[in-house]
Amino acid sequence: MGPSPGAEVRSVAKGKRIFDPIHRFIELDAGEVALLEAPAVQRLRRLRQLGLAYLAFPSAEHSRFTHALGALAAGTRALEALHAHSPEAFASERDFLDQRRLLRAALLLHDIGHGPFSHACEAVLGVRHEERTRDILARAEIAEPLAAMDVDRAEVLALIGGTSTRYPVLRELVSGPNLDADRMDYLLRDAYFTGVVNGRYDVEQLIASLRVFDHDGRQELGVDGRGVVALESFVLEELWPDPRALDPVEEFLAWDDFRVVDAMRTSDSEAAHGLRERVTVYGLAAEFNAESDLVTYEACERELRAAYGDAVWSDSQEQLLHRLPLSGEDNAPTVRVRVGGRLVDARRASDLIGKLSGKAYWRKLFVRRDRVPIEEARQRCARIIASGGMPSLFELAPED
Repeated sequence: MGPSPGAEVRSVAKGKRIFDPIHRFIELDAGEVALLEAPAVQRLRRLRQLGLAYLAFPSAEHSRFTHALGALAAGTRALEALHAHSPEAFASERDFLDQRRLLRAALLLHDIGHGPFSHACEAVLGVRHEERTRDILARAEIAEPLAAMDVDRAEVLALIGGTSTRYPVLRELVSGPNLDADRMDYLLRDAYFTGVVNGRYDVEQLIASLRVFDHDGRQELGVDGRGVVALESFVLEELWPDPRALDPVEEFLAWDDFRVVDAMRTSDSEAAHGLRERVTVYGLAAEFNAESDLVTYEACERELRAAYGDAVWSDSQEQLLHRLPLSGEDNAPTVRVRVGGRLVDARRASDLIGKLSGKAYWRKLFVRRDRVPIEEARQRCARIIASGGMPSLFELAPED
């Protein structure tokens, strides 16, 4: 009888086969197993890939650990395809194997610098995960396995940070901006674990719930939690009022999602209570989804703040729907497609890609449910929007 799904199987050569629902069996050699077993890598098991998205999608419990393995699997397949179809890109078989080993190590470690609730942690502490990565890679638990694998630690860091000039193809596979294995895995993995897969999920709910965020030059799939997710930063600010509190790398590595949630249990703060008990503190008053909405958005914000003061919370984001460049500059990063024997920009080869190459805007206004009549706030905004001749930009959101 074969191994059951989900099992990690040790081979006689002290490598490992790990079953993954996205990529099936992922094979690791002995050196990669040693790297995988480093405490700093194992910590990724305790960091959810989608933060608090599990509150909206209960099955979204997958971790950055499984994503790191998935990125390794996706990147390996991509490099092996390049080896098969573009063998001239490699100086020799030895060169290919060296690049393969380097790529796999970099992808396994690419998220190692993330903290609890990732983006919220960076916003509160003011330290980007790339800086944490540099310090963690210098630790013996990581540096020694890399050296034993004959992998250059500095080149791993350069690939993760997108600064490598020696291996431009590997840099693209590790850190984008268009064809990175990071995205190859998380788009599949996040869809699988949220249940948004194979068109079986209502498309309107999908559009309303999912967001694409730019994270240090890479896109991430995120879920709009209707005001609950906004409490992440509030809780972390209460835990770490001093933004330098986690500067020592040992202290940083001691924190993960689980420890934050545990600390919330004994906190009497409103934000902690809101997250712990799933209390929706804020209700959506108005939402705007176009660049031209800015004037109307600002008018609604002024109206709400004049009426309700600090019971209003605003959120404004703009992100690229697709990271192909908006300009036609020849030196801008893009994806080339061979069509009829010539290379063309992917935006010209595909109408769909062309239409998705642009910015998306999300501007939202929330009010505290315990201090503001939510329908009254919505009607205030609805009148302003109607007076501007754009009533279709507002929809009354159903009560949660």
